[in-house]
Amino acid sequence: MAASGPILLPDAPAVVAGHGRAAILTRDGELLTLDQAGAAARLRDEAALLVHAPATLKRLGLRPGPAYDLLELFAFVMPAHPVAPTPRGLALALDLPPPSGLEDAASLLPEIAETLLTRLRASGPLPRQAHAATLAALMGASGWPWARVVLAALGEAAARPSPRGLRVWQDLPKWEEEAPPPPPGTQPIAAAEARARLAQMLGPHAEQRPGQGDYASAAAAAFAPRTAPGDPAIVLAEAGTGTGKTLAYVAPASVWAERNGGAVWISTYTKHLQRQIDAELARLYPDPVQRRRRVVVRKGRENYLCLLNLQEQVSTMPPGNPIAVPLGLIARWAAATADGDVLGGDLPGWVPELFGPRLVPGIADRRGECVHGACTHYQKCFVEHVVRRARGAELVVANHALVMSQASWGGLDDANVPTRYVFDEGHHLFDAADGAFSAELSGQEASLVRRWLLGAEEQRTRAKGLRPRLEAMVGEHVEILPHLMDALAAARALPAPAYATRLAAGPNNPTERFLAAVRTQVLARAAQEEGAAGDLACDLHPAIPEVVETALALAAAFEGILNPLRLLREQLEAVLEQDAETLDTDARRRVEAASRMLKRRAIDRLAAWQSMLRTVADPAPEPGTRPEHLHLLRLDRRDERDVDASLTRHWLDPTIPFAATLARPAHGLLITSATLRDTGILDAEQAWALAEARVGAGHLPSPALRVSVASPFDYGTQTRAYVVTDVGLDAASQAGAYRALFEAAGGGGLGLFTAIRRLQDVHRRIAPGLAEAGLMLLAQHVDAMDNATLVDVFRTELDSCLLGTDAMRDGVDVPGRALRLVVFDRVPWPRPDLLHKERRIHLSGGDPKGYDDSKARLRLRQAFGRLVRTASDRGVFVLLDRRTPSRLLSAFPPGVEVCRVGLARAVAETAAFLRQHA
Repeated sequence: MAASGPILLPDAPAVVAGHGRAAILTRDGELLTLDQAGAAARLRDEAALLVHAPATLKRLGLRPGPAYDLLELFAFVMPAHPVAPTPRGLALALDLPPPSGLEDAASLLPEIAETLLTRLRASGPLPRQAHAATLAALMGASGWPWARVVLAALGEAAARPSPRGLRVWQDLPKWEEEAPPPPPGTQPIAAAEARARLAQMLGPHAEQRPGQGDYASAAAAAFAPRTAPGDPAIVLAEAGTGTGKTLAYVAPASVWAERNGGAVWISTYTKHLQRQIDAELARLYPDPVQRRRRVVVRKGRENYLCLLNLQEQVSTMPPGNPIAVPLGLIARWAAATADGDVLGGDLPGWVPELFGPRLVPGIADRRGECVHGACTHYQKCFVEHVVRRARGAELVVANHALVMSQASWGGLDDANVPTRYVFDEGHHLFDAADGAFSAELSGQEASLVRRWLLGAEEQRTRAKGLRPRLEAMVGEHVEILPHLMDALAAARALPAPAYATRLAAGPNNPTERFLAAVRTQVLARAAQEEGAAGDLACDLHPAIPEVVETALALAAAFEGILNPLRLLREQLEAVLEQDAETLDTDARRRVEAASRMLKRRAIDRLAAWQSMLRTVADPAPEPGTRPEHLHLLRLDRRDERDVDASLTRHWLDPTIPFAATLARPAHGLLITSATLRDTGILDAEQAWALAEARVGAGHLPSPALRVSVASPFDYGTQTRAYVVTDVGLDAASQAGAYRALFEAAGGGGLGLFTAIRRLQDVHRRIAPGLAEAGLMLLAQHVDAMDNATLVDVFRTELDSCLLGTDAMRDGVDVPGRALRLVVFDRVPWPRPDLLHKERRIHLSGGDPKGYDDSKARLRLRQAFGRLVRTASDRGVFVLLDRRTPSRLLSAFPPGVEVCRVGLARAVAETAAFLRQHA
């Protein structure tokens, strides 16, 4: 029955909290502005109407409690729709006039609620509404405040609770197997074709960027036919900010893919950048249906909703359990999502923030427990849908971690081996390769292997271990059981649950005894004293006798696990061969998946760890020799507690395995970035040679084609840059500088820090003053939001300011007025750890100081590049480090004059420059 009459709204006050104060719209319509204590006292026992309850209640100093959170209502009514989690963000998403100030925002909240409920009523009997009423009733029975008004809007006030709406897997489509695609062709594309495709994408009214066409022409060379095995065509293309490089490389990539019937894999550094590239591709394929067929975003399996995990949570949920509320919103989203991506996809990043950090791990495969073909939801699995779509796609948008991890495993998990790659954000290739090709034997990693083999030992979950998984597949093949049982018995050499509590005393198996010995050596040799917070590390060699003895014993214990696992895998392959005529497709698929995962999840890891352990007894490298690998011992400490210990192995130069496993097998690579070269090196040839070394191009037979396209912006006119000379390094001085500069800019400020503790200290000091000035302050490691959400809010709230660590600089792509000031607390020197020390010695070409300078210049250049994204942008860059060497200032683009001035002058000139161009 359709609802009629006026919309029922919550009988609750509306509140919007700033720092130290809040605006409240009472039930009687009175608008109050109170300080934090007054607002908290008034709302202490009330369920208020608000936006983002964790952040709002935290600002008011209130404990988490019931609230009418408009984000929850938005997620129910408009699942899989993006929105910044602020009143302004909701207003923009609903086509309402955005508010100005706390009072205006508080007054707008009831209208936002009414608009959402009206949309829910008007949506009618759509397929995704089929179980909306019974789902809302179920969520209401579990304490969801919105249930009553939602049911009224649906005209189902008497609806009875039912878990049917949570069983979203029952209504999802299945994928069907298709013939494997033929190999791609090798036809080249001409530079003129790339330019023509670019012009088609841009349209006749686009901003003219002459360098963009030059870039597209040069990028076409990466799609030339390969002339010899192991010798790919490679192009290194540096494109200044504003070149429009994304569309410029998409142009030749899309032409090549269409002509040759193959896929080009576009890899970038972060999931946030994947989303940006995917959005840009709407220029190439405006039709969403066509774009879905031709473009696929690929991420690691742990990024997607696991239907088996969801089913387990639903089936074990007691009646009235509060978990029904987030599961209900997840079910609504799962019915509407494009690809099931829970991290950086169309599930808003604030959904996990509202319900705690355990939500996503509980519904995604974060422990590597996927049973693949043995899963009852295999043909509806979001990951398998994406994998199969990628096989027929023309452009696959991936990330460096996935692409390199798959290469290190010997190929993609769907047996689809790309021949053409575009590596965007190419300056991160070295770090990405370091992460992909390093190895870590830690308590956490080893305990995950134990869990995968033995199953959960302390709690009831679906982690049943290897035996029940295999018995369900090949139960009649009793010959596998002896090898299986031997492996499982030997697996008890891996860390048992709660191993961290036994690091200091009482280890009870070979792995724990080795980790305890690692702890002893680290505490004996690390620079910090025992009891200090943070991670400690030391060189492996020369190892103390206890480390050597326990390492060799553990290597032998791993042999006891590996031998039966290898025999077990041979038996599985024999099953595939012997029962070829009787195995149906599903059974064969399950056995193949089990064999593949046995190798990847256990055999390969244990073998790598065993190899590392056997090096422990080796003599220390001769002084001055260049090692292939670097071995370190680490102790992970949190709040003065030891939480893990590890032996890690890094390649000295991780681009060597990158070149061997990925670059050489490819036919063509385009590696691009705005900061490939260190422009502070006067010798252009040397700058290019160092860029090639950082991305692995120097390990390939043929030289790379070098391309450089200058930024189209007039940085001398559009920007200002200052080094402040009279601000101390103490927190009070730094905080005063940040506050003054942010106020001078009127918001739009990004503060970057080289240490989390300084960020938190500065935030504590400046938040009250900025709130009084009417400026919202957001902060990484302070606010109850993840980085992606913080950036979304910063982009939406034009006069807000954001504090983040140096790592935040790569995730902030905010064009226009929303970002008009960047303030760096210190010169971003590389972290002086042991790994950097060795690379500084062996990879610096005999110039360790220049090696450090180069890294610092590149980071400054990347941060400066955030400021100007379009021809109309204006911005100011400030470095609060009077010790800044002049040799680093060449990091800034030509035309930028870096002035060393006092804080007062920097503040005055920032205000005048930005006011002039407001």
